[in-house]
Parts: sequence; structure tokens; C-alpha cells
Amino acid sequence: MEAINQFKSPEKSRDVTRLPMPLPVSRAVTKLGEDINRARRRRRMTQQSLSERIGASITTIKRMESGDPRIPLHFVARTLYVFGEIDRLSQLLDSGQDEIGLNLMDDQLPKRIRTSRKSTVNAL
Repeated sequence: MEAINQFKSPEKSRDVTRLPMPLPVSRAVTKLGEDINRARRRRRMTQQSLSERIGASITTIKRMESGDPRIPLHFVARTLYVFGEIDRLSQLLDSGQDEIGLNLMDDQLPKRIRTSRKSTVNAL
């Protein structure tokens, strides 16, 4: 057993959940949980009912509403679907709306476009 463990790379065995969560990420996840809780209550839906509709346990619903970052994304997506808000998730990082990415691409555009000699010879 020890012979197997000695070949493990320490980098591969590192647990990514031990990385500190940036404060803005923590705040956003907590706010999302609060918003899910509020949306559920506004719809007069119990945690039990929501858990049945998304295929999760009540414990998962409680953890999601408390802002636990370890909740699988598919449960959040299913919850948004139940609330009629799945379009917001699909538009989250829409490449056509990514201003930073579009600006970076525009910065790499060539200054001039020249026709190659091969294409001018073939055109004649």
C-alpha cells in the first residue's frame, strides 16, 4: 500500500476546497442563497416541495439557501428552472455580451488587410 502512495504527486492530491474563497465570491454565493430562499417563499413553496421538484434532499435545499458553495451547479440550475429564471443562467457569460473579451479581440485585429499575390493571380 505504501508503494502506491509514494508515487502520488502532492499537487494532484491537493484538495481545491482548501483554497481560500475570495470575499466577493463568498458574498455572491451567500446572496444567491438568500435570493433563492426569498423566491421560494414568495411562491409559497416549502423546502420539501422544492426538493422534490429538483430531485434533491431537504438538507441540500437548506445548504443552498444558506449559501454553501459546495452545492452542485445542476441543483442551482434546476432551481432556477423551477422559478422560471433559467434564461438568466444561460445568458450569464454570453460571448456576444462579453465586453472585456470583445475588446481584447478587437485589440488583436490587424491594422490592414492585404490581398496575397496568389489570390490576385488566380482572379485573373
